[in-house]
Amino acid sequence: MDVEKVFIIQPILNGNYKVVHDEAVALIKSAGAVYIGSSYQNIKEINAATYVGLGKLQEIAEVLRGVEDVTILFNGELSPSQTLNVSARLDDRKVIDRTTLILDIFAKNAVTSEGKIQVEIAQLKYIYPRLKGKGAALSRLGGGIGSRGPGETQLETDRRHIAYRIKFLENRLKETENRRVLQSSRRAKGNVKTIALVGYTNTGKSTLLNLLTGAEVVSDDALFVTLDPTARAFSIGGENYLLIDTVGFIQDLPHSIVEAFKSTLDVALSCDLALFVADASGDFEMQFKTTQATLDELGFNKKFIKVLNKCDKLTSTAHLPDDCVLISAKTGAGILQLKDKIKKEFNERFVTTSLNIPFERFGDYEKLKNFCVELSRSYSDFGMTVVVKIEKINADKFSQFLKR
Repeated sequence: MDVEKVFIIQPILNGNYKVVHDEAVALIKSAGAVYIGSSYQNIKEINAATYVGLGKLQEIAEVLRGVEDVTILFNGELSPSQTLNVSARLDDRKVIDRTTLILDIFAKNAVTSEGKIQVEIAQLKYIYPRLKGKGAALSRLGGGIGSRGPGETQLETDRRHIAYRIKFLENRLKETENRRVLQSSRRAKGNVKTIALVGYTNTGKSTLLNLLTGAEVVSDDALFVTLDPTARAFSIGGENYLLIDTVGFIQDLPHSIVEAFKSTLDVALSCDLALFVADASGDFEMQFKTTQATLDELGFNKKFIKVLNKCDKLTSTAHLPDDCVLISAKTGAGILQLKDKIKKEFNERFVTTSLNIPFERFGDYEKLKNFCVELSRSYSDFGMTVVVKIEKINADKFSQFLKR
C-alpha cells in the first residue's frame, strides 16, 4: 500500500503559527503518512466559504497539479461546508482538518476498550454535524487518514443511528469510569501514594516511567504514542508509589478531544502528586503553559513538580529555570534528584511519631495499618511500640495510641 502524502495549508493568525505547523508535520508522521509541503496564508479576515482566500486555493491547486493522491491538511478547524468548498477548489482532493488528524492518530494508538470507546465517541460527535453533503466526500476518503475508527460504514448511516451509537458508547464509558472510581477509592483506603505523569506529548513521559519502574512500556519518537493510562509501582527509600502515565497534550488540542478523554485524565485529577514533564531542548515554557491550561480546564488543583527531560541534548543547562528538576530519562541523569524531590514533597505531608499499642489493642491497630508506614517496632511487657509515618490528615485516627 502506498504511503499517504499530505500537504499542509497553514493559516497565520498569530506569531505561534511556526510551532503549530511543526507539530502538524510531526502529527502527519505519527499518522503513518508523508509530509510533502506547505502553503502559508496570513488571515486578516476569515472567508466564510473557504476560510482562506480563493486566490491562495488557486495557487495551491497549481502547485499540486499532476501530483496524485495528495491529502490536504488544513491546520486549524474547518466547518463542514468549508471542508467541502476547499475540496472543490482543489480539484476534489480529500481535505481534513487538525481535529480529524489527531482523532485518526488516537484511533491508531488506542489499545484498551476504554481508549477505543473514547476515540469512537469523539469521532462520531465530530462526524455528526458533518454528515450533510458527505456523500461525495466519502468516495474520496479511501483508506487513509480520517478513515480509522468508526470508518466509512458509520459515515454512511443516518444521524439517528449515530446518535443512538453515541448514547450506547457513553453508557459503556460510564461503566469503565465507575470501575476507575472504585480503583481510586481502593488506593485511597490502602494509602497508596499516586504520582501522575502529565505534560506535552513526546516529551519522554513513557521513557521516564520505564526508568523509574523498570517497566517496558512502548515509547517512541512520535506524538500520542501513549493514549491509555499506564500504572506501574515503584519505591523510593522503601516507600511504595504508583506512577501513572497519561495521554500527552498538544497546542490547540480541541476542546471536544479534552472532553472525550476526561475520564482517562481523571487519574491526573485524583493523584497525590503530578510530574509536569517538558522537553528541555524544545519550547518548554510553552509546553508547561499548555499542560497547565489543559489541566485547569479539567479543574486540576494538586501539587506538582516541573520536570525538564532530554537535558542530554543540551550543551549547557545554565539558561534553564531553577524551579525545575533537570533530568535525562534516556541516560538516567538527574533521576536521584527527582526521587529526592518526590520524597520531600510527600514528607511535608507526613508526621513521624511513636505509638504505644497494648496487647489487647493489636486488632484495632491492624485495621489502621494501611494509613501509616511502619518504620520500626519493639515489644515490652505491656505491648508494642511502633514508630510510624502518618499523613497529617490521617493523624487523628491514631490519637488513641499516641504517647501521653
